[in-house]
Amino acid sequence: MTGFRIRQGNPQDQAAAYYVCLKTGNHGADGEPFYREDPDALGRIFVGPYLAFESELSLILEDDQGVCGYAFGALDSKSFYALYEAEWRPELCSRFPMPEGDPGSWSRSQMVHSWYHQPSYYCPEPYEHYPSHMHIDLLERARGAGNGRRMMEMIMTKLSAMGSPGTHLGLSVLNPGALAFYTKLGFEEMIRTGTATDGCIYMGKRW
Repeated sequence: MTGFRIRQGNPQDQAAAYYVCLKTGNHGADGEPFYREDPDALGRIFVGPYLAFESELSLILEDDQGVCGYAFGALDSKSFYALYEAEWRPELCSRFPMPEGDPGSWSRSQMVHSWYHQPSYYCPEPYEHYPSHMHIDLLERARGAGNGRRMMEMIMTKLSAMGSPGTHLGLSVLNPGALAFYTKLGFEEMIRTGTATDGCIYMGKRW
């Protein structure tokens, strides 16, 4: 952990955390080339709501160059998604219209904009065993030093102390590195959705 610091996140971290989301937005690799028309497209879903609604379960990783990672959790996924639906999504829909035309011709930013209008709130069953959810992204320079494990364990410790019996997370089928990482942390695969080229793997862990 030399040179890295973990602290609780807050809404003032939004811009820096959005950038981390962008730079990991291509199935864990750099997404910047694919989101030049709207670099914050992904961050508005995968970062902003957590800093706004789950600050106690938001961790920020810093080094001397600045913010280089984050880990977020939500204690009760259904309650979190209800808050997202009521207080976050309406503004996204008003600012970014639903793309028109053939979805096959949409840019990646347009595809994400369509998620604003047609969100997916999938939670694997049995829900009562895995009501919480979490996710993490680290810039390349922050990987391989134990930062990810430490942040995930910190979030899980907090979730347990808050009364959660377990957590789930989702990852792209095109991100084998993330699958290996979560497996080492004790997560087990629960279900796969979508296709072999555009799907999601849901994993869960109980304590």
